[in-house]
Amino acid sequence: MIGPQKLVAEEFDRYRDTYSDTVNQALIVPGMDVDYFTRVKAEMIVDFAKGLPNSLESLDLIDVGCGIGNYHPLLKGRFRRLVGVDVSFASISKAKENNPEIEYQVYDGLTLPYPDRSFDIAYAICVVHHVPVSVWPNFFSELYRILKPAGHALIFEHNPYNPLTLRVVSRCPFDADAVLVKPGEARRLLTGAGFARVSARTFLSLPRVGSLSNKIDDLFGFLPFGAQYLAIGRKESCA
Repeated sequence: MIGPQKLVAEEFDRYRDTYSDTVNQALIVPGMDVDYFTRVKAEMIVDFAKGLPNSLESLDLIDVGCGIGNYHPLLKGRFRRLVGVDVSFASISKAKENNPEIEYQVYDGLTLPYPDRSFDIAYAICVVHHVPVSVWPNFFSELYRILKPAGHALIFEHNPYNPLTLRVVSRCPFDADAVLVKPGEARRLLTGAGFARVSARTFLSLPRVGSLSNKIDDLFGFLPFGAQYLAIGRKESCA
């Protein structure tokens, strides 16, 4: 593990038991806590997967930078395979305690511990801004490598154009040294790694609390106002 990645791992090792409480203390919007944001993004992953040609039960997913596995109780059992990797040994240990039926591995922050063409979806939720900038191209190339042809990378990130998001990030102690990734940069990184059909849209321009509000929020996705964004790239079938 290279020096900057080692520092990230040590930082999150310290928060293995207090991660949710720490994030909740940084949040400034009433009624929105870690559980709310977790549900929103878990639902978005499932909705995206439902739009693919294959059934959910036939898909293999990897959560890169999974932390303590917050998302996995909402996703487990819905897909053929769900695995998580992280640079933080303590976080992976906590994830195993929370979700003993899920496969977890610690990795060095450079090479994902899986063969080429192993997964249909690789997702990273608010992870890239913790990765050293010099490692960004490698991070995206590794996502590309482990995806099957026609597989997809889903990159969820904080939107640096949203002032409330910037305030929350400034209040969160383990985001102190984070370098937020702009949507355009996420698209360029996906394209540079070989992905095609690259897109990005913001979400949480308004609370997502049901099918109607979700649809309205999706309509606003082309605007730069959402608290977070989702960038997507597809590995072409011939790759």
